[in-house]
Amino acid sequence: MENIFNEWDIYATKKALRNRKVGFESIEKNSKLKIVAITGIRRLGKTSILILLRQKLEKENKKSKYINLEDSRIKTDPNVLDNLIKWFGDDGYLLLDEITSVKDWEGWLSRIHEMLKGKLNLIVSSSRKSLIIPNKPLRGRILAYEFYPMSFKEFLDFKDLKLEKTTAGIGKIEKQLLNYLIYGGFPEIVLTDNEVDKIRILNSYFKDIIGLDIAEVSKEEINIVETFSRYVIESTHFSASKCLNFMKTLGFKISKQSILNLEKYSQLSYLLFFIPIFSYNIKDRAQYPRKCYVGDTGLINAISGKKDYGKLYENAVYLELKIRIKENQEINYWKNIKQEEVDFIIREGLKIKKIIQVSYDVSEEKTKNRELKSLISCAREFKFKEGLIINKDLEKEEKIDGIKIKFIPLWKWFLEEK
Repeated sequence: MENIFNEWDIYATKKALRNRKVGFESIEKNSKLKIVAITGIRRLGKTSILILLRQKLEKENKKSKYINLEDSRIKTDPNVLDNLIKWFGDDGYLLLDEITSVKDWEGWLSRIHEMLKGKLNLIVSSSRKSLIIPNKPLRGRILAYEFYPMSFKEFLDFKDLKLEKTTAGIGKIEKQLLNYLIYGGFPEIVLTDNEVDKIRILNSYFKDIIGLDIAEVSKEEINIVETFSRYVIESTHFSASKCLNFMKTLGFKISKQSILNLEKYSQLSYLLFFIPIFSYNIKDRAQYPRKCYVGDTGLINAISGKKDYGKLYENAVYLELKIRIKENQEINYWKNIKQEEVDFIIREGLKIKKIIQVSYDVSEEKTKNRELKSLISCAREFKFKEGLIINKDLEKEEKIDGIKIKFIPLWKWFLEEK
């Protein structure tokens, strides 16, 4: 087994990777106090983050090793984690990729952290969110770092593109924005030139996620998980009852509880997200359907085969908000009895912090007025004095009934200071 451990660490030290700005200093520093847990959707680059950190630590002459625990040769061994300590020792930085693949990972992390805190720094990763919502023994011991596919800003940096504030320069950025929306922010996809290859790789990611991170955990059959996931990807709102009816029309024998379990596990895998309506009425919050989003915009195009820019814009804004919002903030949507709807409300408790509407094209007066009307109705209800409409190319500010409305192009909103 030691030969396998050495293989992985040698691989990590020799692997050539593009550098990424992910706060390595913060991860290293916090690992001295807590177990640092890196999570996010499969293939977003968690392995690269750990390998880059391993290479950084080696340059600083700090004792460290990297192991990928998803290796089929070791993950089924019940003693693999204890064997790691025998091999590595009880001090330094131990970087463990896909820790949730092995048996009793929670108990082992809790025990080792308690015994070797301050000596052995554990930095672990998983594509399953269960890593950062552990059972009782690990509560208070884990510090989470949730990552998402590249933001548009990082996407441009990865491609060595800088914003030139000229008409031609802005045109190049807008062209790159379409590429980013259609194919998403997975690092391998960004570095792949051929469009057919991009779609093929994205489909392979989808298969891996539904197989390894949803079906394996939920114990549901692959074809049920795949059908459920495709249904949600092509939807804008999600109701478990409607989804159940759809699945039954296709001949699947499945319960409503199974649908709710799939909703849960698809969120824990970062493939799908479901956001509830915001209302002071508890009954409304329980009865209204959730809005649904996908963990990367590239998966929408690859799975549905449709370039729906309205959907892509809204999904991309949601993912960016996930990166930007503070720990104590939540994302909801809003809708009233007149069926006026606002895409995103950012709140802290019951306090509204931002109201955001996303619309691909507001060049038509009818569309613009509809978006404005919904935004103003929402702002009035919460006695909020401003709103934002993210769109394709309109940039201006208006004041209507004392409410300041700002229009901003998506590319510019992506690149503005957070």
